[in-house]
Amino acid sequence: MSSTILHPRGNAPDEEPDIRQAPTNSADGQGNADDKNPFLVALGERVRALRARRGMTRKAVALAAEVSERHLANLEYGIGNASILVLLQVAGALQCSLAELIGDVTTSSPEWLMIRELLEGRDEATLHRVRAAIGELLGTGGSNRERSSRIALVGLRGAGKSTLGQMLADDLGFPFVELSREIEKFAGCSISEIQALYGMNAYRRYERRALEEAIQIYPEAVIATPGGLVSDAATFNQLLAHCTTVWLQADPEDHMRRVSAQGDLRPMAASKEAMEDLKRILAGRAAFYSKAELTLDTSAQSLEASFMALRSLVRGALGLPAE
Repeated sequence: MSSTILHPRGNAPDEEPDIRQAPTNSADGQGNADDKNPFLVALGERVRALRARRGMTRKAVALAAEVSERHLANLEYGIGNASILVLLQVAGALQCSLAELIGDVTTSSPEWLMIRELLEGRDEATLHRVRAAIGELLGTGGSNRERSSRIALVGLRGAGKSTLGQMLADDLGFPFVELSREIEKFAGCSISEIQALYGMNAYRRYERRALEEAIQIYPEAVIATPGGLVSDAATFNQLLAHCTTVWLQADPEDHMRRVSAQGDLRPMAASKEAMEDLKRILAGRAAFYSKAELTLDTSAQSLEASFMALRSLVRGALGLPAE
């Protein structure tokens, strides 16, 4: 299939600003539908719908977006493979976001749009309260729910989730669940093999299934989660709704030292800038880890001191005696 490239107005070699209908690629004037890319067709339909909602003619949108009317017609009929810059211009002309133009789910209905408008520009604290209220409304948990006796430890590799998690489980008399091992049981192969053979999307599906089963089976447990679990919003929402979450923090240097001490040299082998990579990952996930109800910094203290601090934190949260 050949696609017409959209050019900003003035740069198109075949400028025809006064065309009133779609260009013809076949006898029906709209090209062969079987030859069209489904994404481009859907994109064109959204452009036409947004233009109709705004009450704008194609000529008016083309003028406002500074693209030729012919190229806008190509876009609307799903035969114009527009550059991202042209899409930005068209979105500006239609007074909508680029997300709405390309079909983001939060723009798929009037209710979605109105909810998104209400949340636009709100600070993190307000958004947190809204998320908790939605959780209460939908029955998926919220800020006023009773503390769960499932304790989920989140954080980057090397934070101490496995070691401290096992110690905490023994102290509380709870089962200890290492979610990575459960994922491997589901898949019948190692984590690295899942990712190499089936890709990251498949891994995330196994991760969610493993968490769902752990929640269903264990009313009380200590769960050590993979560091990247927070990358999947749906899975992380589930964790927050059904578990009392603890973020085990540590300095990047401690993360690297502990992982290397365990014999895992992947951070060093991955790149010469391993520490910088680790810092970027930690910075990118910190905002999600911080959604945990409790936080414990495991740097600059011994394992025993970290455990006693974690024990006190969790027992206090669950209303259990310190001794």
